[in-house]
Amino acid sequence: MKPSSNSPYGGRKHSLRQYIRAQKKEHTAAQLAAMSEEITNRVLASAWWQEAGTLLLYYPLADEVDVRRLICEAFQKRKNVLLPVVKGEELELHHYEGETSLREGPYGIMEPTGPLFLPESYGDIELALIPGMAFDRPGHRLGRGKGYYDRLLPKLTLTRLTGICFPFQLLDEVPSEPHDIAVAEVIC
Repeated sequence: MKPSSNSPYGGRKHSLRQYIRAQKKEHTAAQLAAMSEEITNRVLASAWWQEAGTLLLYYPLADEVDVRRLICEAFQKRKNVLLPVVKGEELELHHYEGETSLREGPYGIMEPTGPLFLPESYGDIELALIPGMAFDRPGHRLGRGKGYYDRLLPKLTLTRLTGICFPFQLLDEVPSEPHDIAVAEVIC
């Protein structure tokens, strides 16, 4: 992927993504799974998780924090679980209706086949766990470079936005621009 010419940070973002990819490769699948388990336990113990009735989660790629346990536990507790679906240049949110209701999407990410969660209802989403390539302590996020979450996050004005990443993905600073939406906290 070439650095974006639209951003003064394009080259730096590209370098940071390469750095994080290299960091991920330094950890075994077992190490990433153990870190995912610790992070998941912290989320499950939080009051904001327990109180939220409508949640936006994500189905993880192999190199992301594995939140499948969170998806399953929320679904079993009859919380309203939403997962993103790639539609063109946007993310649509769809209801998760169990593991058998998933299909592989355009980037190899499992996506729900449940009903569309209408954009006019986005104000009902109480908590969103947001993945990223990297975060910084003030909550700025570096994504994978396609801008899907950059276009979604401004629509979640009433939602508690929580970044989720491995400890080595929390950096002192990630490039940000004035229009970027920061998350309220980062769990790692």
